[in-house]
Amino acid sequence: MFYQSLAILSLLWLPLSGFGQMDATKTQEILRQSALATHTDWERAPRFDFCKRDETKAGSRTYAILMIAGSPYNRLVQENGHNLSPEQELVEQEKHTDTIQQRQHETAEQWETRTAQYQRERRRNQELLEQLTRAMDFTFVRTEVIDSHLTHEFEALPRPRYVPPSREARVLTAMKGRLWIDQAAFRWVKIQAEVVKPVSIVGFLARVQPGTRFSLEQNPVLDDLWMPQHFAMRSHTKIAWFFDKSSQVDETYFNYKPSGTLSIDSCKNDTGIDH
Repeated sequence: MFYQSLAILSLLWLPLSGFGQMDATKTQEILRQSALATHTDWERAPRFDFCKRDETKAGSRTYAILMIAGSPYNRLVQENGHNLSPEQELVEQEKHTDTIQQRQHETAEQWETRTAQYQRERRRNQELLEQLTRAMDFTFVRTEVIDSHLTHEFEALPRPRYVPPSREARVLTAMKGRLWIDQAAFRWVKIQAEVVKPVSIVGFLARVQPGTRFSLEQNPVLDDLWMPQHFAMRSHTKIAWFFDKSSQVDETYFNYKPSGTLSIDSCKNDTGIDH
């Protein structure tokens, strides 16, 4: 979900609160610079390991997300805020070790097969990021401080004549929202989005329904690198026009480290960000 988050949440929502003034040329320049900065961060993301906490109605699970030989591996480190039992810890360590050994001894064909899906997801998500400014019309709302970041706040509405180049990009035609861009770093501090009309996402069999909402928050992890901090989604999907499916995602990301340097124990000691 981490990499999907970056793509899906190139979309935005929040109720209107009164517009400020900014001409179209300045708006487009801010969006252009933010797109370049986001692209740069996106390209660097696979070079980092991090911790992730999933919150569900049943409780929480914390993982170490580790890049191993070209694709991520999720290692469970805590359940409901508690460390694993010695027996569980041994099982997770053995699975982790087995995965490393398996990937080290892959043939070129096996490596290509395993990493191809990960790369396809990244390319699909990158397309959504690149299509954002083409699919949306942005209007400056106001200047606002978000988590100590001075930001430009923009409303985003679907561009009426936009033609999506792919089935995945079709979701951009059905959303509205808000985007907060850091005035100094041109990074996306906060994004919120809402689906406002039904839209097909898998042929004609699945349609995302109005009321589906997403939010993403980001923070700097280095002076020149911003990464996701929190992602939440409440979705409502109708499958084959009669089966309704609702789902909820709440993920917190923390403790980003260059690949190969993340301590598993650091995911246990850091509780992340409370929401």
